[in-house]
Amino acid sequence: MDNYGLDITKEQMVVLKVVNEQDGLNQNELASLTYRDKSSLARLLAKMEKKGYLYRRQNEEDKRINEVFLTPMGRDIFEECKVVIKDILQTMEQYLSETEIRDTIRVLKQVHKNFKAKRPVNSLEE
Repeated sequence: MDNYGLDITKEQMVVLKVVNEQDGLNQNELASLTYRDKSSLARLLAKMEKKGYLYRRQNEEDKRINEVFLTPMGRDIFEECKVVIKDILQTMEQYLSETEIRDTIRVLKQVHKNFKAKRPVNSLEE
């Protein structure tokens, strides 16, 4: 997002999106929803806290649990990112038909599903 003057990485954008949709998630839930391990998410959240995009707060009932919330600055940067992403999508889809777009999305969803299933590769030859 640097090309657009935004101080945010793709990974940070994913976290902003998820927290924007579900403010107050605990770190374990957030790690699962963003497909990150707990330690790498903790490092990422620390960087985002330092930038002022979010904050963590201990759960009042269980002090071992940290809940994650967006700051007003985090909400603003998320809104700016949505505009940039819309622009990028328009550029990507510019000369594609609706059928090509639909087929591409279908294939990418299947590839994503394959990775989530973590099926072993039988052979690299074909």
